[in-house]
Amino acid sequence: MEEITNDVLDFVRANGALAVPVTFLVAFCESLAFVSFLVPATVILLGLGAIVGAGAVEFLPVWAAAATGAVAGDALSYWLGRRFKGRVAGLWPLSRDPRLLPRAEAFFRRWGVAGVFFGRFVGPMRATVPLAAGVTAMPVLRFKLATIASAAVWSATMLAPGAFGVSLLT
Repeated sequence: MEEITNDVLDFVRANGALAVPVTFLVAFCESLAFVSFLVPATVILLGLGAIVGAGAVEFLPVWAAAATGAVAGDALSYWLGRRFKGRVAGLWPLSRDPRLLPRAEAFFRRWGVAGVFFGRFVGPMRATVPLAAGVTAMPVLRFKLATIASAAVWSATMLAPGAFGVSLLT
């Protein structure tokens, strides 16, 4: 995973003009059920923040790309949950940890819209809560509002330490 992280960050350093689409893709993968377990997106996003802080790329476009990618990943996860309902629990990697989806569903049922918002900030719940929201048929508008708001805050939270910490040190 460390090699993937270094490769992506080296690529963005060498191709700053591609920082926005790369950031979108990384945030999308981080928020997409099933895929999020395979991509070291959190570390990559923190590194992208450091690239911003070094002045190689601008913060606002990278932040918007991260937020938009996260919303897109959530939307697809929600759709998968809504489309396939309980059958998603039998798919890898959820089938390897049968407690993961029921925990996400319980979290979502207890907290509702707030669960969708705060679920983004809890590691493995990030990609499973939207899936559970789809499985439980949460109203689409409520889901969209929660996911857009949480993606805006989460993406800033992921990028800010590097973006503003590096610039404060130089």
